[in-house]
Amino acid sequence: MKNNNNLAYLILILTTIFWSGNFIVGKAASMYQIPPFSLNFYRWFFAGLILLPFTYQELIKKKKYIINNLGFFIVLGITSITIFNSIVYYSLYYTQVISGILMISTIPVWIIFISSILKIEKTNIYQIIGVILSLTGVIFIITKADLNLIKNLDFNKGDLSMVIAMFSWAIYSALLKSKKYEISQVSLLEVVIICGLFFLIPIYFIEMNMGNLIILGKPFYLILAYVVIFPGLASFFFWIKGISIIGANRAGIFLHLMPIMGAIMAMLIFEERFMFYHILGAIFIIAGITLSNKKKLNA
Repeated sequence: MKNNNNLAYLILILTTIFWSGNFIVGKAASMYQIPPFSLNFYRWFFAGLILLPFTYQELIKKKKYIINNLGFFIVLGITSITIFNSIVYYSLYYTQVISGILMISTIPVWIIFISSILKIEKTNIYQIIGVILSLTGVIFIITKADLNLIKNLDFNKGDLSMVIAMFSWAIYSALLKSKKYEISQVSLLEVVIICGLFFLIPIYFIEMNMGNLIILGKPFYLILAYVVIFPGLASFFFWIKGISIIGANRAGIFLHLMPIMGAIMAMLIFEERFMFYHILGAIFIIAGITLSNKKKLNA
């Protein structure tokens, strides 16, 4: 059991490193004018293609099980593949990496909240207060702690979009914990990718028809290679494995490393600045996360 937990801790740390890098690469993609939904489509198209030789036999064998649970797998695919990843890349066109990654860092709190609503895991008063504090921190970041922005409802659409991504991933993670699966983790990932891609295809074509085309070249190939291999295949597999060992709530704690890694990389690579509203938001977010995990820490 202890060895399994150590394995979970290792792969979840690697997951946070790869996902932090995804924000950096996503910002770079915006600078090279790589369309966000197209990037996400190719990311998961090639990831699914790579997995297919390793999964197709089990997918055929477990066809009846997959069809019987297709609705559930579609929800997993939409929340993780279609919505979350696309919206993150879209958001980074308009907002800072630091703002985005701070908001995403509240996901562990929302996993607890949504798990409670769906009656997957029980909650307590500390976790409820943690949700309120984390939400307050997110609001400070979205409004930049500026009353004029609130009065005029003049918010950065990248920040608002990141809120959608935040809740989408929390729903996915909570639902992932709610079932026991009759297929391997690799096959589960393939099913989720296929379901997510099915709903991403029409969005991809809409984006192309609007004139947002990918310019083929070294930047695109390097960015695509990174997002397919690391935050794509490796991270999703590691996240599923980590949750299966230690649960969604405890796995979510490791996401706390992301804002630290992401902020450092953003400041070094893009020369982003940690503003006052970032600090204010981070204080509330850290307080919320700490309270939401109080029961586990005292256990």
